Amino acid sequence: MNIVILSRNKDLYSTRRLIEEAESRNHFVEVIDPLNCDLIIENEKPTILYNDKYLDYIDAIIPRIGASVTFYGCAVVRQFEMMNVFSTVSSEAIIRSRDKLRSFQHLSKAAVDMPKTVFTNYSRDIEKVIAQVGGAPVVIKLLEGTQGVGVVLAESNIAAESVLEAFNGLEARALVQEYIAEAKGADLRALIVDKQVVGAMKRQGKEGEFRSNLHRGGTYKYHALSDSETKIALKAARSLKLPICGVDILQSDRGPLVMEINSTPGLEGIEAATKKNIAQAIITYIERNKD
Repeated sequence: MNIVILSRNKDLYSTRRLIEEAESRNHFVEVIDPLNCDLIIENEKPTILYNDKYLDYIDAIIPRIGASVTFYGCAVVRQFEMMNVFSTVSSEAIIRSRDKLRSFQHLSKAAVDMPKTVFTNYSRDIEKVIAQVGGAPVVIKLLEGTQGVGVVLAESNIAAESVLEAFNGLEARALVQEYIAEAKGADLRALIVDKQVVGAMKRQGKEGEFRSNLHRGGTYKYHALSDSETKIALKAARSLKLPICGVDILQSDRGPLVMEINSTPGLEGIEAATKKNIAQAIITYIERNKD
């Protein structure tokens, strides 16, 4: 098979591992920067031009679209879909997962447990918004933040009001979310491939940090998911129609709560923690599902 990995950096761990596993199975692999693709749209003949060649020979793509290039990256994925090229994750699913408000609305409809969340249209009644999630401390998240960027813990009502007023002044839309204190700065990452949890780890934020993201200095270790954690991770992935994703879960006194879903999860931490070949599972998924 001819497989394209849509990535802006071929040296990233996840990209390198996918290349290694695909080539070990005798597939031809290319890494293509989606921002360098030209989309040619014409009647019944959608095509993509990249470095003066037409990408009309591709069998499958693996999108590794960064949050900062979601719009154009997803347009490229959509163009491949119009060309009947198999994609490990659809363009619509990526867009759905990147919009925190939209993803939480889908999770809510699917009865997936999550921290109580409020979204308001630049409300002047900030005190009421904070009270709706149980009062301070609260977590305030920009709608399009990633890797912990744009996520603030406000430990008092006054602090929360100040942050929301600042975001409102900048016309930056944000969610206000219940803070799960008993999680103690840790969360679980469940990696799903083709309706199965193929690995899980527990991530712990560094001292004094409530965000557990590895990019922010968090640590990780292997975690064996409970039945309830496995069930909620799979349910969350189904609700957003993501065959491959990372589901982030908080351990709370009322059971597991879904915090976020990542449509292009990194492989480095999860492979190191679980000692499992996650990249191989992704290539196998393509082989199993490509017509």
